[in-house]
Amino acid sequence: MTKPPLMLYLAAPRGFCAGVDRAIKIVEMALEKWGAPVFVRHEIVHNKFVVDGLRDKGAVFVETLDDCPDDRPVIFSAHGVPKAVPAAAAKREMIYVDATCPLVSKVHIEAARHAENGLQMIMIGHAGHPETVGTMGQLPEGEVLLVETVADVAEVTVRDPERLAFVTQTTLSVDDTIDIVTALKARFPAIIGPHKEDICYATTNRQEAVKAMAPKCDAMLVVGAPNSSNSKRLVEVGTKAGCGYSQLVQRAKDIDWRALDGISSMGITAGASAPEVLIDEVIDAFRDRFDVTVEMVETAVENVEFKVPRALREPA
Repeated sequence: MTKPPLMLYLAAPRGFCAGVDRAIKIVEMALEKWGAPVFVRHEIVHNKFVVDGLRDKGAVFVETLDDCPDDRPVIFSAHGVPKAVPAAAAKREMIYVDATCPLVSKVHIEAARHAENGLQMIMIGHAGHPETVGTMGQLPEGEVLLVETVADVAEVTVRDPERLAFVTQTTLSVDDTIDIVTALKARFPAIIGPHKEDICYATTNRQEAVKAMAPKCDAMLVVGAPNSSNSKRLVEVGTKAGCGYSQLVQRAKDIDWRALDGISSMGITAGASAPEVLIDEVIDAFRDRFDVTVEMVETAVENVEFKVPRALREPA
């Protein structure tokens, strides 16, 4: 039986970013250096396939420091942690390694600098996301106020409208964030923003690739986890950019083939914590059902690399 033709557009950049790559490497190197088990506070990155692979090698994933024994190393996830967490680990004399993405750490440093200058912070982010919790936890309670939407800006109560600064979660929709920043500046003209955009290069690049790809596609799949902020934003960006059907899938087995009935063009991208092997798996699933022609939609080339902490580069 002849397979129907399908033009498959593949976004570039897609998948792993430098911060995710570094975080995974940190867990692997910690296992090599100290042996199993190594404890990891929260999923190192938001991807089940990655987490399960590290668990098989001897990583133990926990949600709080209380779940970690004193005598085994603990790693803090790429999303960052409140200041109280490393302080508690140091008090217990634990070996700990911080795998916080350097671009998230940059936001933490910004927040601390503004606080030292007597400014109250407004954070644009998603409530409950570990990155938001970590950033807000850099300062005492009440010093960082969270806004998620333009509507929240109208409701937020500040200490002094003349003494404000804002930071953002690194994995937000670039377009949605611009609207919130505009609303903040309109309500609080004296508010100070970051010197350079907080939304990270990888989030921005993946969204730009989707914007270029989406108008060409009858449908689009984003390979990523349901708790991955940057992956969910890619689905939203695809829809807004003109793709009629945009869907998040963790694996090829999650594809809803009925929704793709009759398509002739397909777009595929992946969130920053999804490995290339899962993207290949999805492409193979399309090859099984269609006569596939692959075309790359490349909008940027990434060559960023972050060093792992010195503690892991030194011998045990």
